[in-house]
Amino acid sequence: MQYWTDLYLELANKIKDNLQQIEWIDLWHEQVGYLTEELPFPTPAVFISFNLLNTDDKGLKGQLCNTQVDFYLFYETFSDTYLGSVNQDTATGFLNKLTELHKLFHATSGTNYFEMRRVGMNREDSGNAGNLYKISFQCIVDDMSAMTDTNEELVNEVDVERYHV
Repeated sequence: MQYWTDLYLELANKIKDNLQQIEWIDLWHEQVGYLTEELPFPTPAVFISFNLLNTDDKGLKGQLCNTQVDFYLFYETFSDTYLGSVNQDTATGFLNKLTELHKLFHATSGTNYFEMRRVGMNREDSGNAGNLYKISFQCIVDDMSAMTDTNEELVNEVDVERYHV
């Protein structure tokens, strides 16, 4: 990985390509707590955040990063989602999306991460705006972003002079 945007775009595109029912994918910055002030977004929505847990230096400014990736699934639901209710499908649809996110990422590797595994799942406060759950995964990121870029060039002509002593 050269930039954290590489990892974000890989994960976001994986969601977009495999979970078409997700209507909004974004970086997490507590949007659901500020729905009246924020740009409105369609739901269901997934927000992604990254937390660096620890690192192991590889030399040449590279690091293996033990990284926590959190996926926040936000879903507006209606009242009366109890078992047997008219809106029960809304509640089960939300649970199905949680399961699909888990299946999409658990025990996977990609171009910018490897050994991803789920390490947690919990409900988050949404300020009564809807259902908000966070699924946490842990993975290894091979971060080469601090390395100096080098340019490789082919040399077409080289003059060699020999000196005899």
